[in-house]
Amino acid sequence: MKVAEAKSLSKSYHFGDVDVHALRGVDITIPEHEFVAVWGPSGSGKTTLCNLIGLLDDPTSGQVIIGDREAASLRDDEKSELRNASIGFVFQNFNLVPVLSALENVMLPLQIQGISKAEAQEKALRLLEEVELKDRAHHRPQKLSGGQQQRVAIARALVTDPMLVIADEPTANLDTVNANRIIDVMRKINQSRGAAFIFSTHDDRLLDRVDRRVHLQDGEIIEDERLQPLS
Repeated sequence: MKVAEAKSLSKSYHFGDVDVHALRGVDITIPEHEFVAVWGPSGSGKTTLCNLIGLLDDPTSGQVIIGDREAASLRDDEKSELRNASIGFVFQNFNLVPVLSALENVMLPLQIQGISKAEAQEKALRLLEEVELKDRAHHRPQKLSGGQQQRVAIARALVTDPMLVIADEPTANLDTVNANRIIDVMRKINQSRGAAFIFSTHDDRLLDRVDRRVHLQDGEIIEDERLQPLS
């Protein structure tokens, strides 16, 4: 079963008289449970592809399908609901709310869904325990290391039980010890919870730990290599 699909996906940006083609007719399907790295040099289109699949931006042409829903047919509020229910996000710069504790940051997507504070807190604490941060639940982001903040961000991404997690350069700002720990956490959760992961990276530490490597260059897929068979 596929969780996301892009068909003939293109994205162009206009800067004065100059057109920049970030993506050029990309086709990609993400099956459930898969752990996928989209890699390539800066400017290759990695982040653009992740943003389009995550419904954070609209393509110039082509289709994005999440589950069985075609994004172009959805209103903005319907896209927001689909993102909140089905997609989790992990950002390079963590994007935690600085005035909220780790626990409150993880609870936030559930509270947006209207889930009670007690239920949201119980579920958020379970996720923080899963990423080995339950003892830091009441610390604000500035009291956490970069690796700890990224683990909070992973817990927040997973708290709504999404079918797809999108991570943009999740290890870019981390040292080797913390980068390896983040990889271990994402892989463990991918295997135990079944959420598909797609992440942009140029970090060699990630590329041997994935099921599949999609190589982007100049906005085009030049290689789509599966390292592990589909289960």
